[in-house]
Amino acid sequence: MIKSPEDLKRLREEAKSLTGIRAGQGVEIIVGMGTCGIAAGAREVMSAILEELSKREMADIRVTQTGCIGMCEKEVLVDIVRPGEKRITYGNVKPQDVSRIMTSHVINGQIVEDLVVAKLD
Repeated sequence: MIKSPEDLKRLREEAKSLTGIRAGQGVEIIVGMGTCGIAAGAREVMSAILEELSKREMADIRVTQTGCIGMCEKEVLVDIVRPGEKRITYGNVKPQDVSRIMTSHVINGQIVEDLVVAKLD
């Protein structure tokens, strides 16, 4: 039961740790889920990402979605944001590419160059 602001703060911190969301920490994966992305298979790619994270027990990775960013011909787009590194956008991602992206880039920090469509600061 919440009886004070301290109780609310404690509950908030507990919820953050359970969901793996910590401000300014960890890796973020962003999947393009605009109409063009969905038509190209973004739902299947998102499912593959969530399955891979679950299989590897990687609860500290934040997965979000975004709308169309104007590179429809490159869909499905997946961005990987690692703290202190450039934001990498992968294009034409298929569900079978997810394991390689997770192993190489998310875990080991090695960019999968053949799928890269953009590198942003």
